[in-house]
Amino acid sequence: MRLTPATVEREYEWVRARDDIVVDLINDTRADLGEIFEMEVAPVNTEQYRQEVDDVFADGDLAVNIAALVAILGDLDVQDDYPGFVVDELLGRRLAGMIAGNQPFSLLGEATFHYVDIHHHPEDGDAGSDDLDAALAAGFQTRLPGWDWTKSESPFAVDR
Repeated sequence: MRLTPATVEREYEWVRARDDIVVDLINDTRADLGEIFEMEVAPVNTEQYRQEVDDVFADGDLAVNIAALVAILGDLDVQDDYPGFVVDELLGRRLAGMIAGNQPFSLLGEATFHYVDIHHHPEDGDAGSDDLDAALAAGFQTRLPGWDWTKSESPFAVDR
């Protein structure tokens, strides 16, 4: 694989156009997690998702890494799938964390990836395709607003 600005642009366009799948996954995940944690979590719309994709890919250092993981997962297939289970999980988890942002969001994105991944099983696609969708949904749902705890300053900050 050769990464160029054109490669990053191509993957950006693909991720942005994937809103028809990813936004539904985000909202399903938020509804499920909201029920589990007994809280209201605001749904996401296509415009919010696309704006967040724009923001992620506007950071060139982040964009090249996101593009590489998207391209790899989009092309990843393993004969009999199970031997490749670890690699697609690893790549999906890291992609979700990178998209989610700095800590603690990165860790939350990675954890959410596993939840989305076990609930998302498209009928077609290679080994990495379901992990790619799950990673995009987990990462973007984590970084997008809608969770009450992200609306205020942390009570653990030290004032100086």
